[in-house]
Amino acid sequence: MRLTIFTDYTLRVLIYLGMHQHEDRLTTISDVATAYGISENHLTKIVHHLAKQGYVETTRGKGGGMRLARAPELVNLGDVVRGAEEDLAIVECFQKNNTAGPVGPSCALAEILAQAMRAFFDTLDSHTLADLLVQREKLDADFRIHGT
Repeated sequence: MRLTIFTDYTLRVLIYLGMHQHEDRLTTISDVATAYGISENHLTKIVHHLAKQGYVETTRGKGGGMRLARAPELVNLGDVVRGAEEDLAIVECFQKNNTAGPVGPSCALAEILAQAMRAFFDTLDSHTLADLLVQREKLDADFRIHGT
């Protein structure tokens, strides 16, 4: 399974916002674009998506920007990925408008892949944005300790 760049950037935006949630100012798309080396055009679409999904609050105009709309503990990673991915079909026979039909009479491959997909999402569903932020804080602390 391979997630799209859209999902990757969606997660990065949430991580960035989570890391900066206690600052006195709003985060801008430019801040995130600079931090990750991502196009502002891509990020504009992603932030719009995140706002529609209720993960991000945005304010337009001078002094505008964005922030998390909910606590990191309430941002489930499985939900974020499901919302960001347009097509979670691993193989053709999983696609919505599949005309090719199953691979074989019992299509054992489809069941095995469906099981793998459930395991993938079970793992994501057991984590929140807060889990990613704790890991990030540990990494930052390790880098400070080692002087890099």
